[in-house]
Amino acid sequence: MNGGGMPASGYMGSMPPQVTSGSPMTPTGSVMPTTAPAFEQSYIENIFRLNLGKIGTFYFTYENNKDWNAKVYKGVLEAAGRDHIIISDPATGQRTVLLMIYFDYATFDEPLTYQYPGVIGNPPVARNFR
Repeated sequence: MNGGGMPASGYMGSMPPQVTSGSPMTPTGSVMPTTAPAFEQSYIENIFRLNLGKIGTFYFTYENNKDWNAKVYKGVLEAAGRDHIIISDPATGQRTVLLMIYFDYATFDEPLTYQYPGVIGNPPVARNFR
């Protein structure tokens, strides 16, 4: 401790305030409350969760696999977690759990529900491809 009764590091032993992700803080360390709208962040699992029940084609690559290096799955998106998705075959009802570590990309034949941070709802779609 130094002469002022405070440890030399300047730390008084109290815990820092809990901060909601993205909340501003003042120079003194106070958290300023915000009225920001609640929405899902744009991570793939959240995009998938917004589109449960839709049929998609999912592309995966399994490196160092002698039997099959790349595999394509088609099915109804039933669930999405941080590290996996569950799809089902509409004809048989068979469910498959797929690990996201091997995921490359997905395609859907219908519009997707998509919310990006700071955008409410789906932004207008411009379709001028040439």
